[in-house]
Amino acid sequence: MNETRPVPRAAFWTGHVLGVLPCLMLVFSATMKFGQPAGVPEHFAELGWTPALMTALGVLEVACTVLYLVPRLAVLGAILLTGYLGGGIAAHVRIGDFATVLFPLLLGVLLWGGLFLRDPRLRALIPLRQ
Repeated sequence: MNETRPVPRAAFWTGHVLGVLPCLMLVFSATMKFGQPAGVPEHFAELGWTPALMTALGVLEVACTVLYLVPRLAVLGAILLTGYLGGGIAAHVRIGDFATVLFPLLLGVLLWGGLFLRDPRLRALIPLRQ
């Protein structure tokens, strides 16, 4: 049986902080999709998406973020958010907007880094130190 060591207190809280920061950004992004302020529908059109998809993508973004925030479903949420952010990266690469690619990449790293620091099961699955 694979026993996992408890997560140190500092790593646990650092993991929570690192995990919440990208969630705040994702909720803000979804809010922009729901509210559709000036400039957002135009940028969506530049990416090749119709404005009608904005609400659906906002709902998907919030749903995946909520899954990530529920401790028992955090790994599933992280997997789904990785796919969602990967789609955003692909959309920006397709139009040659390489400067924007780093932001969703950083969000994904923060999501998984935060989860790694606070979840002993993930630490056991990916041991960085022996």
